[in-house]
Amino acid sequence: MKNDEFIHSEYDAEQIQVLEGLEAVRKRPGMYVGNTDLRGLHHLVYEVVDNSIDEAMAGYCDTIEVNIEPGNIITITDDGRGIPVSPHPKLEKTAVEIVMTVLHAGGKFDSDGYKVSGGLHGVGVSVVNALSEWLEVEVKRNNKVYHQRYESGIPTKELTVIGDSNRSGTKIRFKPDQTIFENIEFKYKTLIKRLRELAYLNKGIEIKVKDLRLEEVKEDTFQYEGGIVSFVKNLNKNKDPIYDEPIYFETEDGDNHVEVAIQYNETYVDNIFTFANNINTHEGGTHLSGFKSALTRTVNDYARKQNHLKEDDPNLSGDDIREGIVAIINIKLTDPQFEGQTKTKLGNSEIRGVVDSAISENLRQYLEQNPKIGSIIIQKALRAAQARKAAKKARELTRRKSALTSTSLPGKLADCSSRDPEESEIYIVEGDSAGGSAKQGRDRKFQAILPLRGKILNVEKARLNRILNNNEIRSLITALGTGIADEFDISKIRYKKVIIMTDADVDGAHIRTLLLTFFYRYMRPLLEAGNIYIAQPPLYKISRGRAEYYVYNDRKLEELLNDIGKKGISMQRYKGLGEMNPNQLWKTTMDPENRTVLQVQIEDAVMADDIFTTLMGDKVAPRREFIQTHAKEARNIDI
Repeated sequence: MKNDEFIHSEYDAEQIQVLEGLEAVRKRPGMYVGNTDLRGLHHLVYEVVDNSIDEAMAGYCDTIEVNIEPGNIITITDDGRGIPVSPHPKLEKTAVEIVMTVLHAGGKFDSDGYKVSGGLHGVGVSVVNALSEWLEVEVKRNNKVYHQRYESGIPTKELTVIGDSNRSGTKIRFKPDQTIFENIEFKYKTLIKRLRELAYLNKGIEIKVKDLRLEEVKEDTFQYEGGIVSFVKNLNKNKDPIYDEPIYFETEDGDNHVEVAIQYNETYVDNIFTFANNINTHEGGTHLSGFKSALTRTVNDYARKQNHLKEDDPNLSGDDIREGIVAIINIKLTDPQFEGQTKTKLGNSEIRGVVDSAISENLRQYLEQNPKIGSIIIQKALRAAQARKAAKKARELTRRKSALTSTSLPGKLADCSSRDPEESEIYIVEGDSAGGSAKQGRDRKFQAILPLRGKILNVEKARLNRILNNNEIRSLITALGTGIADEFDISKIRYKKVIIMTDADVDGAHIRTLLLTFFYRYMRPLLEAGNIYIAQPPLYKISRGRAEYYVYNDRKLEELLNDIGKKGISMQRYKGLGEMNPNQLWKTTMDPENRTVLQVQIEDAVMADDIFTTLMGDKVAPRREFIQTHAKEARNIDI
């Protein structure tokens, strides 16, 4: 991969263009890294690693090493060309110092420096420097080793030569500023999730990660010669693929590179993940649109050509054809246009046609050359079409005549009087007993109660027609008002907060997970928008004289007993919500002034899909392994 012959070609100080000075980063860090919580903290690492990945994409880097050292110091080393060290032709500073201290300065703004780069906004390492207590850069280049140190983004000395080396590369070592970030404790699992993804997307690149903070060093190495083919296989590892090897192809169209891997499995949901210049485009965009339209057209054309569809048969829908698909769309382009600062939706209009053409030509050729696999895919889509027709009638039963009328709302729903979704919330409650207490204890103005009888259907193992025939799920869909699957419309939601309230036992946890699986598979935008919450009812009631204390976990119970003593107390362990009277349930679990509710977040759809498949799918062995591995650390594994 590494191009030693042109080790310094077209990447010198002249390629460093300055757009504006580095200002206000420390005052407004959220503008540059999203926020100052753990997400923003880890973003610092990604910004530096992305620079190394850009070197790899340009053909100059083979290995990247990321170490978490004691004190939450991060060291990132690569064997790329090394940041240019010569003086900038227009500024009286070295190129290294400009890259480190000037916002919107870097090789990514000049197409000669990098043809493809993920760092669209160019804030990169200068922002990491500004938000660090200190940062040190070490560059191996020109047979020398150069070093410079910064504190709060300001250099403490000039760039100096500290040694000789016949290698090239960059090492950046920094400590996040504790006065800026709420917490500087890096999470190893969070980092390796993104680093593994980068290794999949850039086949052959080796990414080594070490956590040196404990006596027992954690260490992982990610390198995938199969690239996104390995990625798809990993996503399907706990599912049942319907053919062995993923369909794979890559094409070039001018400066645009398109890479696609597809493998179907026996499930009833689709999982399509899109990336542009290594950025996970969660909201899709033009590359996803091009993929979907070409897939639908190509499969239908093939089905008719092979007489799987007769002349009078209607076309298979896109949903039919995508049932059970796992696909990775990985594109690289020179001038990406992302919608919004979050860079989660690709907007380049020309890319739709590029991806459409790539899929149409290569998939058609693959199906013609592999008629057995083509037939398997068509037969699965035909079964999905039959199920879709059966679901049509059931779907009608979930529709409501109007968001403002209750004529079609489920009878067991105790609705709130407010019709303003922004102030309304619904509690999904386990069982009639708890539902009765919740109905009596609630504030009727803004709190609605929907009791569910028993466990809902496990949607991981059922098609939509069976799901829509389940009474409990149908009541839930109707109460929320948003519709489901391809008809889902979040603007029609009747309650801003959807709160799952189940017993604090094994059955309650199972019901909670079943509900979350349903939301994830068929109403995912609710999770992505932060509309789903989990209630936290108390586990214990401690009484001493006239004083009453409610405790929510064993650790807090121990702390309370240490404070008030164990003599003269009575303790009640709540086995279920029904054991609390309406006033207690309101005071501890439903009163917005006192309650604790946990917002469910889906930060990474790939990881979420894997967890839901593992916990709720057909295969027992992966579920057992997951439980054995994570049992000790489990608190709320469904969050």
